Amino acid sequence: MSAKNLLIELFVEELPPKSLQKLGESFAQGILNGLIKHNLKLGSPDFQIFASPRRLGVSIPDILALAPDRTETIKLMPVKIGIDENGKPTSTLMKKLASLGVDGVPELKHVTDGKTETLYFDSVAKGATLKNGLQNALEEAIAKLPIAKVMTYPDPANDGWATVNFVRPAHSLIALHGSEIVPISVLGLQAGNKTKGHRFEAAIDAIVIRDANSYEVQMENEGAVIASFSKRRHEIARQLAAAAGKEGLNPIEDDELLDEVTALVERPNVLIGTFEKEFLAVPQECLILTMKANQKYFPLLDAQKKLTNKFLIVSNIRPDDARLVIDGNERVVRPRLSDAKFFFDQDRKKTLESRVLGLAKVVYHNKLGTQGERVQRVCAIAKDIGKKLGGDTLAMQAEQAALLAKADLLTDMVGEFPELQGIMGRYYAQHDGLPDDIAFAIEDHYKPRFSGDELPRNPVGICVALADKLETLVGMFSIGQIPTGDKDPYALRRHALGVIRILIEGELNISLGDAIRFAENPFKGLGYESYLALENFIIDRLTNLLREQGFSAQEVSAVCSRLSEYSTRRELLPFINDIPKRLAAVRAFSALPEADALASANKRVGNILKKAESKISSEIDVVLLKEEPEQSLHLSLSEIAPRAEAAFAAGDYTASLQALAGLREPVDAFFDSVMVNAEDTALRMNRLALLLQLHQAMNKVADISRLAA
Repeated sequence: MSAKNLLIELFVEELPPKSLQKLGESFAQGILNGLIKHNLKLGSPDFQIFASPRRLGVSIPDILALAPDRTETIKLMPVKIGIDENGKPTSTLMKKLASLGVDGVPELKHVTDGKTETLYFDSVAKGATLKNGLQNALEEAIAKLPIAKVMTYPDPANDGWATVNFVRPAHSLIALHGSEIVPISVLGLQAGNKTKGHRFEAAIDAIVIRDANSYEVQMENEGAVIASFSKRRHEIARQLAAAAGKEGLNPIEDDELLDEVTALVERPNVLIGTFEKEFLAVPQECLILTMKANQKYFPLLDAQKKLTNKFLIVSNIRPDDARLVIDGNERVVRPRLSDAKFFFDQDRKKTLESRVLGLAKVVYHNKLGTQGERVQRVCAIAKDIGKKLGGDTLAMQAEQAALLAKADLLTDMVGEFPELQGIMGRYYAQHDGLPDDIAFAIEDHYKPRFSGDELPRNPVGICVALADKLETLVGMFSIGQIPTGDKDPYALRRHALGVIRILIEGELNISLGDAIRFAENPFKGLGYESYLALENFIIDRLTNLLREQGFSAQEVSAVCSRLSEYSTRRELLPFINDIPKRLAAVRAFSALPEADALASANKRVGNILKKAESKISSEIDVVLLKEEPEQSLHLSLSEIAPRAEAAFAAGDYTASLQALAGLREPVDAFFDSVMVNAEDTALRMNRLALLLQLHQAMNKVADISRLAA
């Protein structure tokens, strides 16, 4: 059966730029899925997405005009209900067949499932036509588009009061199967073969698409539009690199900005603009942000990554003389940069310390007080952490940095650009003459802001960053603001991951339990249920992080289950900065030939100990070791356990676990020959004591029973 390429294009008003890529992908994938569902697509599920500011489209190869007929086996009812005692169809069966559109009684099949004999029949379902299948596919694709907010506008097919709901008003629809128009309709539009190109630079007003294969070339040649989002993005990146290269500079790397600009233009043309060098006295973060956020420009950096007074403009037109376009953009950016300079100059007229009292007037949370009260809590936590990590000197520095860390929230610059909080605090602290340790801590206490972000660069920043994140976590858990599902308005998952990364990657001499308890103190304690919920929340984030790093679920479970055991008893959680070493040790142990047998044996031991009816002592009476296998196990354990313990105490977890490999043979022999639950109580309790010692020795580094298949 012959197949042709299919083209769909929906021509609309300018689409939301930050949503365009997702809209294009969803539109194309939705149509493809619908055609596959109707058996109209041959071969692999390939397609090409078209998404520009004024169009959503897709080209799909190998689409049939008529899907092949297919045979379906339809279940009817039990034989005893459908056939009477004379072997004739019952009225119930006839009604069922009529409801399925079947005339008469087809050839019936009797199938027994072991209990009931059931009637089936084979029916030939006619294949869907492209018109019907595409109509359904397009309607479903549009219904499932990720539209945050729809617009309501008059229905173009109705001169009355009818309206249409869509992300933006739609003006035309193309549906071409090869060169033939597929007669479908949607959003009040009838499918045709005409569209429009670039608003200003199209060669002709109405572009007649000859066939599905010629669309992309015609749009570029006749419409002055690069219809493919990915090709347009690649072209912009190429032009940016080329223009910057001519100046010996580098455009700032920002994928989000590149995506947004790609969604704003149909015919990209990169130009170079300049601004007065006097603006470079303003912190470059301010200038970069205002150019990116307000104007969608790409600032240019020198080889040392310092901002220059040149920037790249991605224009949507290609005039013969681009000077007017460049001049216009330079005129527009100048007031923005002047505002940034004004804010910077005004902010430096007041010290950060003088702004701290103003935080008492800023509400943080109606149940947790003001930003001023929050700062006092962070100061107390940072001081405790600093004292734990570096004594009185670090404690004093951490407290000072924490006091000033939020003061820049009251500056004009941060009021205009909230993304600069912390960064501006650092600049203003340096202007106030504060040492770099304090200034950088003010900037870094928000770090890590996102996955892969760097950690605070000095111990003071480490203390304040931990304190800030822990205060948020404890505070929100204390009032029941726990993330559920996708909802996490206070970014508590990010805060928890930040705490984990700082503790692990910073190799800090502080346990997670101590850190949480320091954060509890300003809140006068945390209820038992909230405390447990917070610990489990952090451990869950830790296990997810480790799995993302490539460790298996069994390896992560073996190590992190030890944390859960501490958590359930509300004890101080141990250091988590040695978790990577424990995981490496578990992975090395798993590669040993003895690992599977020992993991299974450990699981068996754990189950036996759980079922013990009375408390088990860890003291072993050697006299009661009657059988040779239990004597051998006791002797091996007496030799191996101290070596494993010594390696564990030295932090050599790999050696500790590998020492246990010598227990495989005595453990196997013990379970092959010894009855643990002997009738003699003294004998039984002594054997359980031996197993308890074995269990304790085997699970110092990790719960290796979790490695059992």
